[in-house]
Amino acid sequence: MPMKSGRRPPGRGRGGEPARRTVPKRAGAPPRMAAVPRKRWLRLINTGPTVLVSAAHGDRRSVLAVAWAMPASVDPPLVVISVGLERATHPLIRRSREFVISIPTRDQLPLVRIAGTVTGREVDKFAGLGLTPEPARKVGAPRVGECPAHLECRLARTHRCGDHTLFVGEVVGAYALPRLFAERLRVERGAETLHHLGGSEFHLPGPIVRM
Repeated sequence: MPMKSGRRPPGRGRGGEPARRTVPKRAGAPPRMAAVPRKRWLRLINTGPTVLVSAAHGDRRSVLAVAWAMPASVDPPLVVISVGLERATHPLIRRSREFVISIPTRDQLPLVRIAGTVTGREVDKFAGLGLTPEPARKVGAPRVGECPAHLECRLARTHRCGDHTLFVGEVVGAYALPRLFAERLRVERGAETLHHLGGSEFHLPGPIVRM
């Protein structure tokens, strides 16, 4: 007959009943989430750098502030911008099949705000805002001379997304002021990009965190 060791089987308490697991107590109840209004959900992720997109076709040109812009591919180099169907810049991009993305900084904030709210269907926003339409190197669309960096793009494809069109551009030229770009945009040296939070509110980059 085997001897009793006096040890309880794993997972058993006194008398052989299942042992109770100790659950750590929470410091407090988790915060309750509030529903975000249907037309405001995008502001949860709408914090990429706001850019100025310019295009030209025939004798018309226009510039538009765009908060929805992102890289899409490294090879080939592709970038995506989302432009409202009613924007004056929209048909210019479609017809010319090219555009320029200019990256504004803190100094251009007032101009960016106006460029995003004033229509270019009846006025030349370059002239109206006092922006300098500099010739691009590889495309016919002008770039904004006041901005320290630019991406020159040829239209690769388009996608209709509700009330916007996604314009996918192949980056054929990328340029920046040397003092503001060394491996990355040097926001700590004055190249503070603009991040649209919604309405008339923007956010500037904070301290750089190195991991």
